[in-house]
Amino acid sequence: MNILILGSGGREHAFALKLSESNKVDQLFVAPGNAGTDKVATNLAISPTDFPAIKQTVLQNDIKMVVVGPEAPLVNGVHDFFLADNELKNIPVIGPKKDGALLEGSKDFSKQFMEKHGIPTAKYKSFTKDNLEEGYTFLETLEAPYVLKADGLAAGKGVLILFSLDEAKTELKEMVTNQKFGEASSTVVIEEFLKGIELSVFVLTDGKNYKILPSAKDYKRIGEGDTGLNTGGMGAISPVPFADDAFLDKVEELVVKPTINGLQKDGIDYRGFIFIGLMNDNGNPSVVEYNVRMGDPETEVVLPRIESDLFDLFDGVAKQNLEEKLFHVTSKTATTVMLVSGGYPESYEKNKEITGLENVKESTVFHAGTTLKDNKVVTSGGRVMAITSFGDTIEEALAKSYRSIEEISFDKMNFRKDIGFDLI
Repeated sequence: MNILILGSGGREHAFALKLSESNKVDQLFVAPGNAGTDKVATNLAISPTDFPAIKQTVLQNDIKMVVVGPEAPLVNGVHDFFLADNELKNIPVIGPKKDGALLEGSKDFSKQFMEKHGIPTAKYKSFTKDNLEEGYTFLETLEAPYVLKADGLAAGKGVLILFSLDEAKTELKEMVTNQKFGEASSTVVIEEFLKGIELSVFVLTDGKNYKILPSAKDYKRIGEGDTGLNTGGMGAISPVPFADDAFLDKVEELVVKPTINGLQKDGIDYRGFIFIGLMNDNGNPSVVEYNVRMGDPETEVVLPRIESDLFDLFDGVAKQNLEEKLFHVTSKTATTVMLVSGGYPESYEKNKEITGLENVKESTVFHAGTTLKDNKVVTSGGRVMAITSFGDTIEEALAKSYRSIEEISFDKMNFRKDIGFDLI
């Protein structure tokens, strides 16, 4: 079977590598892909949101399954586009339709969904420029820090955590009145700050059945000790030591089951991944957010730990017989450390040649912001590559990742040296 993966990051490289292991997969295509996916698939210079170009590619290359990596094509309705087209409607898309993608596409929708189906989450209210004064009043009922979330997609930049009430009021006005994050912040969700330790749980569902994938914890801040600006993620660990069987049983009963049942009750035929961002507050899970795809760089530690055939699992999603599919996960720990461009997450230079990749023996290099130029691998993004390793312990796996990083070089390369610091 020929498969098309949409996206260009480390997550998509991880999908491509895992799918390439299946003897049921013939040809792999990635649109647009990166220098890493080029080694295991055919890259196509197509945007993941250019649906007419995707259709043409699917028909030309006899593609029989489409796996969607990032959120934008899902929120924009790529799955619905396939179902509405007579030539495409029988080709399965791994990823929810537009109605399900609202779980990530609208913070307000997801909070209403959680409230409706009794899923534990922080108390909240939503505001626009028309009820700005009410927003100020609601902020006054909360204690610092104050959490403001743009309702729509804002490329990971739409969440503010503020420690001053005056600053929170100013930022709320900036978001709804002056559209600080564009159309995404015309509605803003204000919610109470959840205390505890954050982690992510991933679910793959066919709309009726589900598999709970390995848990992971990522590190968002650019600076060591979780300081500095937020990023797309600087590294990740799986499994999360404090997420023991008792806690994960609670997650399944209080969060996963009500989420899957809630989607069914609401008539949402959801087929794909659900990323559940959780807070562990003294052993009790509370949902921070949903994403409707795998996280990045969490994918680079979650997928390598899955020993089952990934295509077989996706086929189960497509045919709604996921419960029949074998699902095994290694007990080993996986860690990943992200190499980023100097200056990221603010302005940074591109087209820096990357050397030493051929010397990496202990780890898997997942490319993210890379491309090929004159047969050389060069940087093309802020987050450049994720270095993933296995070990019996977090310390052992991290030591391998950091030894591998010593082999790799590009101008102004930056990375955190303390991934997993709070778990060891």
